[in-house]
Amino acid sequence: MSPSKTPAETLSIAGTEVRISSPDKMVFPEPGLTKLDLVRYYLSVEEGALRGAGGRPMVLKRFPKGIGAEPFFQKRVPENHPDFIDTATLHYASGTSAEEAVIRDAAGLAWVVNLGCLDLNPHPVRAEDLEHPDELRVDLDPMPGVDWSQIVDVAYVAREVLDDVGLAGWPKTSGSRGLHILVRIAPQWTYREVRLAAETLAREVENRAPGLATARWWKEERGESVFVDFNQNAKDRTVASAYSIRPLPDARVSTPLTWDEVRSARPEQFTVLTVPGRFADMGDPHAGIDDAVGTLDALLALAAELGPAEKAPRAGDGSGRRQSVMPLIEVARTRTKPEALAALGEWKSRHAGLVQDLHPADVMVDGMRGSSSLWYRVRVNLQHVPEAERPEQEELIADYDPWEGRVWPGQPTS
Repeated sequence: MSPSKTPAETLSIAGTEVRISSPDKMVFPEPGLTKLDLVRYYLSVEEGALRGAGGRPMVLKRFPKGIGAEPFFQKRVPENHPDFIDTATLHYASGTSAEEAVIRDAAGLAWVVNLGCLDLNPHPVRAEDLEHPDELRVDLDPMPGVDWSQIVDVAYVAREVLDDVGLAGWPKTSGSRGLHILVRIAPQWTYREVRLAAETLAREVENRAPGLATARWWKEERGESVFVDFNQNAKDRTVASAYSIRPLPDARVSTPLTWDEVRSARPEQFTVLTVPGRFADMGDPHAGIDDAVGTLDALLALAAELGPAEKAPRAGDGSGRRQSVMPLIEVARTRTKPEALAALGEWKSRHAGLVQDLHPADVMVDGMRGSSSLWYRVRVNLQHVPEAERPEQEELIADYDPWEGRVWPGQPTS
């Protein structure tokens, strides 16, 4: 969001006044969308957006420098938040806690957009019960080289598994390359149990669609498949909820679908410019999701039947670290994605003779969650390179430390 001197505008939303600073600030240059346009978008899909994010503590993912720069993640609600923003205090496994924002109405939607948030990132719990998720999240994440038809095939396999265990799945585009399937559950199970149920679902999808889908957590082992990302159900994870605007140049939206639409729909169809009309015409395809609450009993019974998932071997140096079964090398760690891609380009120029042997999924540029922002790790899997031609691990082209200067709780200071 580039600097702007336009005066603030105050909106009256259902009797609540919300101040929008720099309303004419350009956020998405290609479709010409300003900050005020984004506020109006969320107000036009208010019912659906609040069905996905309302009443849940959320991480504020803020883009103060626009979509071309990395966002920062703010767990703690700003101290000067207005009275119409509720809060809930979450306790994390690390021993830390955070008082997070909870929005409940259209004014709350406008307020988070004014902070520079594009997508909404709620936890899978209600503010009234922070330890028992009421939503299981199935994230179908395609590896490079995977086309949309394969993602759709895996989505229908996941639906079949959900049907077999008595659960209803509600599909939506992720707003990026993949699909999400949301499942409402009774808030009776812990995070650990919900994650186990999600992992069991992923393993069963892989069993039914080997080669198309994978439940392998380690990226270099997945090949050109769709990863059924069960770890999105871990306690510290959030995903972009329904009707969230994603930080792509076309202002794409994570959009709920009917199952009849999944085969023919394409993510690029759904943007800030097109979704309000769709919502006005057909309403929210997820309107019945809160009436379709299910139980995890069958999935947890299947977990016991399948037994523990295969664990990765550990290094023999006493560190206890996981040892990759693939010939993997690390290229760089960087602060931004452009820096990561530049480092990858440099590595490829150094090893030009090997590039032709690499498959799309062999090159991994991963956004990693730091203390308050993303950083990037670049790795290359040499599995398709003849063994005699594989380069050794070299000094990293860039070695960014996202934790530099961070003082951890209980850590002695110098």
